[in-house]
Amino acid sequence: MAVWALGINHQTAPLDLRGRFAFAIDQIQPALTGYRTSLPLQAEATLLSTCNRTELYGAGDQSAVEPTLQWLAQTGGVSPHVLQDHAYILREDDAARHAFRVASGLDSMVLGEAQILGQMKDAVRAADEAGALGTTLHQLFQRSFSVAKQVRTSTEIGAHSISMTAAAVKLASQIFEDLKDIRVLFVGAGEMIELAATHFAAKTPKAMAIANRTLERGEKLASRFGAEVMRLAEIPERLHEFDAVISCTASTLPIIGLGAVERALKKRRHRPMFMVDLAVPRDIEIEVKGLSDVYLYTVDDLAGVVQTGKDNRQAAVAQAEAIIDAGVLSFMHWMQQRDPANGVVPLIQQLNAQADAWRQAEMARARRLLAKGEPVDAVLEALAKGLTQKMLHGTLAELHTGDAESRAHTAQAVSRLFLREKS
Repeated sequence: MAVWALGINHQTAPLDLRGRFAFAIDQIQPALTGYRTSLPLQAEATLLSTCNRTELYGAGDQSAVEPTLQWLAQTGGVSPHVLQDHAYILREDDAARHAFRVASGLDSMVLGEAQILGQMKDAVRAADEAGALGTTLHQLFQRSFSVAKQVRTSTEIGAHSISMTAAAVKLASQIFEDLKDIRVLFVGAGEMIELAATHFAAKTPKAMAIANRTLERGEKLASRFGAEVMRLAEIPERLHEFDAVISCTASTLPIIGLGAVERALKKRRHRPMFMVDLAVPRDIEIEVKGLSDVYLYTVDDLAGVVQTGKDNRQAAVAQAEAIIDAGVLSFMHWMQQRDPANGVVPLIQQLNAQADAWRQAEMARARRLLAKGEPVDAVLEALAKGLTQKMLHGTLAELHTGDAESRAHTAQAVSRLFLREKS
């Protein structure tokens, strides 16, 4: 059994390429089903997809890595060569270390951000529901969650970090004299938009509105901030009303096009618009960036802002890496124990089978004695004695055979296994 990770992220691939491989959470389960069906050999698999990364973790035969690359390339509509130019393939301890670093926020654009941990848990849950999460990946991710918790409680890795949404507010403050005088439109109603609305609401803007595909979800979020709610279809006609637009939906196509923004600017008499597109793939057409009266930022554009204070947390990074290294060693030791070549797992299985056979034999004997009317205490005594004799027979026989040296080695092993409470 081998483990690997294949993926692209904000460090290896541009935004538009990442957009080709973006999966909404409700797409992960069918995607995993299709992936595993395409493989000649069944493999455990988990698919993690966020605005900054798409990664497929696998466990099984190493030969599944190449078909995995081909499947992912086909899914994104690019050639395997194009994907390979931007992808990383990590195996064994490197794959485990990567998973632990991702869960701990060390591989994020925002160092130490906590949102990725929830996204990983959602991905693992989806893999489990798809029947793709086996014992090995279950262990890998449970250990990654444990390591992430230890990193967050034992270090200051998340101290003074600036989130993407906080960075958006910071940039808006550089463009507008007073955020209390602006009108803000939020497109979408997911977690990222909720965070953005929270940050902007703290600045008490003149007005806030939330546009969403379903009014019910939009109304629920809008009620928290005293914001207006509207449908996505209303955006083109009302876009000119807003000074700032923050968008993050799961749409596969842009929500706001170049033409709509041009018309809005004309109605605004070219007063500037501040726009932040936090979606992958894009919610706002890339051509909008070329308009002179629009300040458009994507998740990649915000990278420089969110790095503020990163150098001051290098001591915390070193502490976190040490915790992660220990977690990797522990996981790889667990993997080695399960390797059939080491003989440990088959031996454990044989021991369990032997003990179960003894248990069943003594239980059957006890039932026969009870059926004959034997006293319960006597039957229990016979049951306990029978099990004890069966368990110790081989050990006692070994202690009486062989030369003095072999008996001494056997005695040491027996003492260590059976008399641990006396050591």
